[in-house]
Amino acid sequence: METKDKNINKKKLTPKEKRFCYQYVLHLNATKAAILAGYSEKSARVTGCRLLTKANIQERIKYLQNNLSETAQISALRVLKEHEKIAFADAGQLRDGWISLKEFENLTPAQKAIIQEITTKETKYGMEIKIKLFDKQRSLDAINNMLGFDAPLRAELTGKDGKDLFPDIKIEIIDKTEDVRNDNSDNESL
Repeated sequence: METKDKNINKKKLTPKEKRFCYQYVLHLNATKAAILAGYSEKSARVTGCRLLTKANIQERIKYLQNNLSETAQISALRVLKEHEKIAFADAGQLRDGWISLKEFENLTPAQKAIIQEITTKETKYGMEIKIKLFDKQRSLDAINNMLGFDAPLRAELTGKDGKDLFPDIKIEIIDKTEDVRNDNSDNESL
């Protein structure tokens, strides 16, 4: 009996079941996950509930939830590369000359990634376009933090000939409460 249960858990998932697990982790809604995985909309509610009762489906969902960075395909390297785009970008990448801007459609994905906000305003001189880039300093700080460049340096202080600067100091705490009680009891007897 026990081996049979283990084999059930090891049963391979179909591609549709894998899509269901992935969609369930994204939306936490069995009906929506079933529809997005390709199951019939009419029976999606029942199908989603049924799939959630299967042990192998539960295991796959648990695995995906416990490994969200893998599930989302986000790695520290990918985050670092995004910070790199921002930290080492400059406004000149978005210009054709001193005054004119490149057309947005002609920008590379890396150039578009550094833009935080674009605002336009009609003035008496024509259209005014303001482009706000993401904060370079924050990205530089994040890179320093991720790569450990700003980690505190460990310094060991020693005295002459490598001996400790602070020799072992022993502190003795003396409890005087008992003596006070004894003194009071001696005074009462007088």
